[in-house]
Amino acid sequence: MSRVLIVGAGLTGSVCACLLRREMANKVKIVVWDKSRGTGGRMSTSRSPSDASCIVDLGAQYITATPHYAQIHHNFYEELLASGVLKPLVSLVEGEVVKVGGQKNYITPTGVSSIVKHFLKQSAGAEVLFDHHVTHIYRKGSSWEVSPKGRAPEQFDAVVLTMPVPQILQLQGDVGSLLEDSQRLLLEAVSYSSRYALGLFYKAQAHIHVPWAAKYISNNPCIRFIAIDNKKRNLESSECGPSIVVHTSVPFAMKHLEETNQQVEAIILEELNKLLPGLPQPDSIKCQKWRYSQVTSSVAACPGQMTLLSRPLLVCGGDSFTHSNFDGCIESALKVCDVLKSSL
Repeated sequence: MSRVLIVGAGLTGSVCACLLRREMANKVKIVVWDKSRGTGGRMSTSRSPSDASCIVDLGAQYITATPHYAQIHHNFYEELLASGVLKPLVSLVEGEVVKVGGQKNYITPTGVSSIVKHFLKQSAGAEVLFDHHVTHIYRKGSSWEVSPKGRAPEQFDAVVLTMPVPQILQLQGDVGSLLEDSQRLLLEAVSYSSRYALGLFYKAQAHIHVPWAAKYISNNPCIRFIAIDNKKRNLESSECGPSIVVHTSVPFAMKHLEETNQQVEAIILEELNKLLPGLPQPDSIKCQKWRYSQVTSSVAACPGQMTLLSRPLLVCGGDSFTHSNFDGCIESALKVCDVLKSSL
């Protein structure tokens, strides 16, 4: 039985683990490592320190399905809708630009990280470990020796890397020497936008008086998007306090990228109170820096994955090889699993 390591417990990694379990259950032992303390990656959901039912999505806000992807990925959408992980977005999103040809928007009643958790749960038997920050990868004969920071190295028959491309290029060991010049040029050409996200949690009985659930801001140098997060999910309740998420503009994030979260938090709060005067005092605040928010230029001419070595298999995937949304990650996971099935 081949031991497969998937680095990254975001959407691409979780779907890869799920597909491997369903299609190669008797052939692989699946291990998932992530450097963070929980699932989700950029599909991140944060909880109020004082009320676990008060949540906010700090990364992806809702899922948009175009007719094309709704058709070719219908199995994934139907599975998530049937399990209650996804529901149609019925609340008003002011200023949204609707794609040509139409679209359907979906929300996650228990937070966007529930999508990732669903697929990891479907990979039953997979060993999922957090606080495992991969720093070194060495080829050892017919296998890979992978070292997480501060932990003993382990051996794997195949490795899948789903983290942002700059983090792949920073890996120490044999990855750099395995890259062909053409591959390195393609990877180095990948670019990302950056953003800050601010989550504000309120006590029960607090009221946010706006007519919309979410709004795109077009004329503010700091703030690009605001959502009343519980209202977005159509889950307003007198027993649970409301929550707000604020996403900054990309130019603002680039200007303040190397400042501390505390410094940036103060600026965002000042701008938010100008846009929404009279907000109640939040019970707690979470500031999140997304250095690699969305891919603005993906790997060119690459079908959802890049194979760095066939034997033993080392393959890269993720939205860097497609595009930054739900369907881009699904597309990459499918391509990575095709490579795994043909190699193991």
